[in-house]
Amino acid sequence: MDRVRQQTERLSNLFRDAGAVPVETSVLQPADTLLDLYGEDIRARAYVTSDPVLGEQMLRPDFTVPVVQRHMEDGAEPARYTYQGLVFRKQEAGTGRASEYTQVGYEVFDRADPAGADAEVFTLFSQALKDAPVIAETGDIGVLIAAVAGLSTTERRRGALLRHLWRPGRFRALLERFSHPANRTLPSILDSAPEIGLRTASEVQARLDALREDAKTDPLDPNELRALQAILEVSDVAPNALAQLREIAKDLNAIAPALDQLEARLSALSARGVDVNGLKFSGAYGRTTMEYYDGFVFGFHGEDAVPVASGGRYDALTRVLGQGREIPAVGGVIRPEMLEALT
Repeated sequence: MDRVRQQTERLSNLFRDAGAVPVETSVLQPADTLLDLYGEDIRARAYVTSDPVLGEQMLRPDFTVPVVQRHMEDGAEPARYTYQGLVFRKQEAGTGRASEYTQVGYEVFDRADPAGADAEVFTLFSQALKDAPVIAETGDIGVLIAAVAGLSTTERRRGALLRHLWRPGRFRALLERFSHPANRTLPSILDSAPEIGLRTASEVQARLDALREDAKTDPLDPNELRALQAILEVSDVAPNALAQLREIAKDLNAIAPALDQLEARLSALSARGVDVNGLKFSGAYGRTTMEYYDGFVFGFHGEDAVPVASGGRYDALTRVLGQGREIPAVGGVIRPEMLEALT
């Protein structure tokens, strides 16, 4: 345990030396405000309790959301923060994973140069882990979001795909469903459906209207569908992956701006001394992490694939918590216990 504390302090000092201001957040967080921001996985694993005065509360499952909330309330620009402390998440029986563990993090709020901020965070984490036997992987959720948003289909279908982007099984099922002609006889079946269940008549009517609209919708464009599936299959070193994605963009031009950001990021990483020619990139990477990531995502893990560190860009989260204000933001966390187990 003493060695874990030493690792924690070493990481904290490294982040403070990089210009981060130490911050603390309460162990108890307001559940009604924050749970929806974490996504399905964390909601299912959060420890939630009811307080007679404070209302529904949860043990802190993560630092990023409360740090963003604090910054959007009264933070100056630009800003860099660091923190350390316990987070709490339920674990499935038999996994052997701790339900409470330490995170040490670094967050950057800076609108001047998002690509440079991405490179700053990744390089700093690489430096923090330079003596550990870890493997770095990267991805870009922004490319996937742009691909889905650019599909020539209904807003309803795009919205459904975006909601399930972080659940690969459901996402594949939706793609399969949307790639075939809908059942055109559905509206007449719906008109004769009996009124049963607990939902209100207006809720039922809204659902019927949605199903009728979907029944009239043409299947996804085959070229766009192949392009989206090709993005998910990209797995190579970063420059090669970018070249492959540029080819895919010929059939799905909506991803071109996200690819420009990816290219700028690789240039910024290279300028900071990162060997991008040896950096892994996967089009599907990051889809099982925090749902608030909407751009660059990265992780470091040992041979057992258990994450030692992870992070990414979460611009949209600042928009939600900023109530109209927003600022580009990126950060990540390191787990000292996992790091110490490798060294």
